Amino acid sequence: MNRNPKQNNETPAPWHSLPVNEVLRELDSDGHQGLSREEAARRLERVGLNLLEETGVVPWPVVLGHQFVDVMIFILFLAALVAMALGEWIDAIAIFVILIINGILGFIQEWKAEQAIQALKRMLEPRCNVVRGAEEQTIDAKNLVPGDVVVLETGDRIPADLRLVRATALKIDESALTGESESADKNVEALPADTPLAERASAAWMGTAVTNGRAIGVVTATGMDTEFGRIATITQSVGREVTPLQRQLGILGKQLGMVALVVSGLVALAGWLVGKPLLEMLLVGISLAVAVVPEGLPAVVTITLALGVRAMIKRRALLRRLHASETLGTVSVICTDKTGTLTQNQMTVQRVWMPAGEVEATGIGYDPAGHFEQNGVKIDANLNPDLLALLGTGYYCNHARLLRGEAGWTILGEPTEAALVVAAYKARLNLAEPVPMAMELSFNSERKRMTVIDRRGAADFVAHVKGAPEVVLERCTRVLVDGVEKPFGEEDMERALQAVHRYGEQGLRTLAFARRHLDELPAEDKVEHQLTFLGIVGILDPPHLEVPEAVRLAGLAGIRVIMITGDNPKTAHSIARQIGMNSSAALTGREIDAMDDAALSEVLEGEVLFARTTPEHKMRIVKLLQQKGEVVGMTGDGVNDAPALKQAEIGIAMGVRGTDVAKGASDMILTDDNFASIINAVEEGRREYDNIQKFVRYLLSSNMGEVIAISINILLGGPLILLPVQILWMNLVTDGVTAVALGMEPAEEGIMRQPPRGAREPILDRRGILMVLLLGGYIGLATLWLFHHYLEKPGGDPALAHTVAFTSIILLEKMNVLNFRALRSPLVKIGFFSNPWVLAALAGTIGLQVAVVYVPVLQNALHTTALGLADWGLILIVAVPIFLLTEIYKRVQFGNV
Repeated sequence: MNRNPKQNNETPAPWHSLPVNEVLRELDSDGHQGLSREEAARRLERVGLNLLEETGVVPWPVVLGHQFVDVMIFILFLAALVAMALGEWIDAIAIFVILIINGILGFIQEWKAEQAIQALKRMLEPRCNVVRGAEEQTIDAKNLVPGDVVVLETGDRIPADLRLVRATALKIDESALTGESESADKNVEALPADTPLAERASAAWMGTAVTNGRAIGVVTATGMDTEFGRIATITQSVGREVTPLQRQLGILGKQLGMVALVVSGLVALAGWLVGKPLLEMLLVGISLAVAVVPEGLPAVVTITLALGVRAMIKRRALLRRLHASETLGTVSVICTDKTGTLTQNQMTVQRVWMPAGEVEATGIGYDPAGHFEQNGVKIDANLNPDLLALLGTGYYCNHARLLRGEAGWTILGEPTEAALVVAAYKARLNLAEPVPMAMELSFNSERKRMTVIDRRGAADFVAHVKGAPEVVLERCTRVLVDGVEKPFGEEDMERALQAVHRYGEQGLRTLAFARRHLDELPAEDKVEHQLTFLGIVGILDPPHLEVPEAVRLAGLAGIRVIMITGDNPKTAHSIARQIGMNSSAALTGREIDAMDDAALSEVLEGEVLFARTTPEHKMRIVKLLQQKGEVVGMTGDGVNDAPALKQAEIGIAMGVRGTDVAKGASDMILTDDNFASIINAVEEGRREYDNIQKFVRYLLSSNMGEVIAISINILLGGPLILLPVQILWMNLVTDGVTAVALGMEPAEEGIMRQPPRGAREPILDRRGILMVLLLGGYIGLATLWLFHHYLEKPGGDPALAHTVAFTSIILLEKMNVLNFRALRSPLVKIGFFSNPWVLAALAGTIGLQVAVVYVPVLQNALHTTALGLADWGLILIVAVPIFLLTEIYKRVQFGNV
């Protein structure tokens, strides 16, 4: 073997650009005898197994440890250590428990295999047929080496990258790699070195499938040197993007950490300077640090997102990462593949033009349910002799088969031929009696036509011809009109070519059909002449029925949809028109290569779609959009989509038709392959983020009240108004439960008529900060007043004053939760009972506080004493205004929004 990619760093001529004999010479192989067993063994030892390497595998301890890398987590951990040093074991244990629970919840959701490389490996067929030592044999595909000669037949999956040596009517489905919906015609001719991947007809790629014909190819690359391996390398090199929520919570955590350290330090220092004991001030510092940091926030966010994962499943979306649900709500651009994502990935006959008239076929995909219509009226195909003749020729000049299984209708063979079989079924042709085939002239890229001769009797043969219109039409001398053959004139030719042009403009693939009755079996070069023209068929991979509405809804939600496909520009434009996607221009991969980033970024400002793209093009487009500040969702189902799926903030794979590679690189999998499910998932993501905003504001306003009450009381020379264990009880138990319930609020009206929020938009904006300060101020000052009211009474009981302060701040916070059930709408607008979980949480937490006040065990643990009925009445009178005043403000400011 003269050229070894494992050992040679030079850039030799691509295999597809070399003639067959030169390829064999370079690989030191023989197209008839193959490699010897001894030589194959030597090469296997040198280049290694035909497997994809595992790199970047993240062990589970690392995933678990990542759950604890957070500023708020560090602060709580530090507070727990200080509490242990001071002997406050209950406080320390409580903090450690919440840290562990939060970490486990995050780990459970995120510990799923994200290694697309494993999926790539599963797509390899384990066995293949090779020629070694002049003998054909079956071996494990992993033992293939460069120079091996591989035998291919219909239905085989390509086991390695091959340069074709011989090919007969060979077609290969490369959609998983290139995005092309049509099977690629293959031959052995050398091509220019810069031929795009999708047009390299002399090469076959690992992981693709033979849909028609047979061939022999020589292995040019195995394992990580293949195109699959190259994509695997790109996918592995892409780092996982930090989601907007993770970024914002990180910023919020750092800000709260600074506030916690500064406030606790200053208040403790001030207290010590005015004569308070140092140990007591350290306890105050811990209390303030615990009060500033909402201990329940990480757990509440995790639980809310986990509940969102369950909600997404009901909307046909399976999330592989916890934060992906929230990220969906920020998506501003969806870059979508065409084949299998916007379209069915099932070729379908849509129109049939015949000299006597044109008909349309209903139904989509490989399901034969459907019929033919003319001018919108259903027709009986059996009463239309021209249509019967054309569909009959399409059915007999064919190798595809239609199969029905538990999963529905599937095909065996080439998709375009399968579309013709389905069309014949829709016409209810009499297909019970098999017709013996006397001769076949196979399709190839030079002939551009296929002919099958059926034997109907001793002296009765019928030649069925299909192929490229320009090739078939020039061989026709007669035309079938209303069941009668007539001479084929110039006017007939002109009308047929106009139909071909019209279908081409609509993005339809066109095939012409003809036939010829014969008395005897002629020589091959005498068959395809004096044909009778039957008509033109227009075939297309149709869009999913729900996609046009989904694209429209995306526009209303301020989300831009960009098509990026490996298919040809005309087909891409046609699909774009059908689904209502604006696309004034279509750029090909070659045009993208000719642009620098600045030029391409400018193009992305307009309405554009991209065709004939490679994985690198998709990655580049996604990165440029991200540089412009867009939050990108990337959809796809093929191997070629995997790198861009992983690069995007939210990668969306198709669950039914999607390759395992695409699923492994994605954040979300659509279980119904329905583009419309993305829009439903976006709505769910927006709802989750809104609710996160609600409980963040709720938790921070509650904590602000605690900080104000503790700080002012210390500065006034008073005792510690709230103990650390009481603050943890509020922050983790009572506040945490109600915050989780807030996370289950239904979506507010009009949520999908708003533009996506900015990726850099803080989770707590100015209005949110003002709400936190005002409501937190009321909670803190009201608690402080009640504490001193009881403490300064004649014969005032400090234990009672502490219990009143502890209980009042909880009831104030529970009343405050009603303010955050909607950010703008008054409660009467959204309905008091619209979220029963909040009502249950309020009842439950208030009941727990009653137990804390009266149950001896809890009294001892949380340092409380029993309250009288008058005490409860006064607390309630102080608590109600925090809700009423906010409700009045919403009515005045926003009305009945």
